[in-house]
Amino acid sequence: MKLCRFNGGRLGLVEGEQVTDVSAALQALPSQRYPFPTHDVFIAHLNELRPGILEAARAGQKHAASAVHYDPPVANPGKIIGAPINYKAHAQESAQDSNIGHGRAITTIGDWGMFLKAGTSLIGVSDEIVLRFSERRNDHEVELAVVIGKTCRQVKAADAMPYVAGYGLSLDMTLRGPEFQCFRKSIDSYAVLGPWLVTADEVPDPGQLDLWLQVNGQTRQQANTRDLIFDVPRLIEFASSFYTLQPGDVIMTGTPEGVGPVVPGDWIEAGVQGLGSLAMRVASQYA
Repeated sequence: MKLCRFNGGRLGLVEGEQVTDVSAALQALPSQRYPFPTHDVFIAHLNELRPGILEAARAGQKHAASAVHYDPPVANPGKIIGAPINYKAHAQESAQDSNIGHGRAITTIGDWGMFLKAGTSLIGVSDEIVLRFSERRNDHEVELAVVIGKTCRQVKAADAMPYVAGYGLSLDMTLRGPEFQCFRKSIDSYAVLGPWLVTADEVPDPGQLDLWLQVNGQTRQQANTRDLIFDVPRLIEFASSFYTLQPGDVIMTGTPEGVGPVVPGDWIEAGVQGLGSLAMRVASQYA
């Protein structure tokens, strides 16, 4: 299934060039009372909701996929987890470009660990990226995103894949500078996710996906997830050795070489094989 949130929180089933409103299926979600869960309730119940989604699609209103406003496909991720320096060629370019490294020793993700991005940084692909700090460099980073479907902790890589709900396309927008990554990557609108969630059963091998990014029609990034240093199972093992992973948590798996600056008014296009593409405007003014 390809599932999106659109037009202010409606649930959509994406088929070809059409989005069918299947929001009626959400009525089957259990009612919640305070204190509310710290995970995404829809993702937690996704498998149970599948029959209801297909039933709702029979009578649901149809929309052209190009005509809806895409919200982030995960409404309430408890954690957005980043994977720095997870492609060898990106590690090399980071070591060679002082505007990226800022004097830090550039090694690999195994030395750096992972980091968290604030939930308030999350936007959908129909929104605009609003840059901050005009005197500093703001970079694009295209990445495969993994959405966790079940609670897990200290899971081994060999056992990790059943905990995946699905995959999406993400941009880990980055303010360059000396601060910790979790600070300068958590700016509002600096975590892009979408356009939809592709359920895990439709992605037999997340380690063999092409990904690309263009700015104003010029190709900047082009790679394949086979080049990841820590692949998806290893990332889940690594993250869950530190954090309890919960339904709706998003792991941004790292960006390949070719990162570069964007400025207000730029047009970003990006895609991940089989998962969709985006075309987004960088807002015309700094925040």
